[in-house]
Amino acid sequence: MRELLVETRQEEAEGKQHSFDYYVLVDQMEVSGGMACESYGVKVARTGGGEEASIPHITVSVTRIDALMELLTRNFVTPATLADVVADWL
Repeated sequence: MRELLVETRQEEAEGKQHSFDYYVLVDQMEVSGGMACESYGVKVARTGGGEEASIPHITVSVTRIDALMELLTRNFVTPATLADVVADWL
């Protein structure tokens, strides 16, 4: 699996500075008949290590993963809320 860094966002909340890295995950997903296709997922990680969350194999569409990544970065989604946001988006 490859991780492609898309953006690093920083914001202040509750008097503390928070910084997260947003990644697109690129992997192979097996489909019927022994065939495989490229699939995309997302990962959000606290800059410098620590808290992180990832969800692989969300879609096979580049357009859809770009739209999801734009939503995640625009709304400063954190690792703790990533699964809920993706579930709602699907």
